[in-house]
Amino acid sequence: MDSSRPECQFEIAAITVAELWHGVERAIGAHRARRQQYLQTFLTALPIIPYTEETAYEHARIWAELEASGKMIGYYDLIVAATALEHKSALATFNQRHFAQIPGLKVIIPA
Repeated sequence: MDSSRPECQFEIAAITVAELWHGVERAIGAHRARRQQYLQTFLTALPIIPYTEETAYEHARIWAELEASGKMIGYYDLIVAATALEHKSALATFNQRHFAQIPGLKVIIPA
């Protein structure tokens, strides 16, 4: 996946899969077919992490904490962060500012 981090094992949160499929569903014509093919190929290379009861707990905890501090982020992003925290994984994202508000979450900016 990311050749600049060969030591890393990449995974993808189930909610992120939903967000990606949403992009396919919104596309039309040949663009949709290309997106679908690319996504199916991409997903075969990555383990998908399900939303579990522990994810739900982390999700609720982060949600309450950020809401109380007035630093709320998107609901799906809360789930992505909760998934990473549950699995003690770093989160690869281009949106460092957004996810940096979550205590204990290690953020990696992709190369």
